[in-house]
Amino acid sequence: MEQEQTKPKGSRWLKEIKDWTLSLGIAIVVALLFQNYVYAQTEVHNVSMQNTLVEGQRLIEDKWSYHFNNPKHGDIVIINGPEHDGRLVKRIIALPGQTVDMKDGYVYVDGVKLEETYAKGLTYPDVVEIPFTVPEGHVFVMGDNRERSLDSRAFGAVSLDSLEGKAVYRIWPLGKFGGLQ
Repeated sequence: MEQEQTKPKGSRWLKEIKDWTLSLGIAIVVALLFQNYVYAQTEVHNVSMQNTLVEGQRLIEDKWSYHFNNPKHGDIVIINGPEHDGRLVKRIIALPGQTVDMKDGYVYVDGVKLEETYAKGLTYPDVVEIPFTVPEGHVFVMGDNRERSLDSRAFGAVSLDSLEGKAVYRIWPLGKFGGLQ
């Protein structure tokens, strides 16, 4: 009869620790890659998007889709680029080649008045000369709280490369959980 060889208890524990360490390490690396390149959590830090978003709300940001699709009118985007010192949350108002104008407190894109049920307050020009034609590779963004928003009216069009992602879900507070419009 053959004798079954058994490993000493210490080496089994060592192998178990190595296996768990490797699995945990892989899981952490995958999670970090997922957060950096696919979806991330972000927090609203100002009042420029009221009443759609308020300070302290937490969002899920889709960092992936703009690699395959172009931004659209009305997308709520996270901007992280040279246009501003910090990260901003704004809404896309106009796309490359479109002309933005403002009359009597309302926004017009290519001569058509926007129906902006989400906007709070009236919209007036700032530093950027209006009418403004959005250059190729850029978008024109504004906050929904028009009277308290630092946006493309002040710093100009935003490069598509500065769009970190698109805000798709509100996850906090729980009572407001859901998709964004």
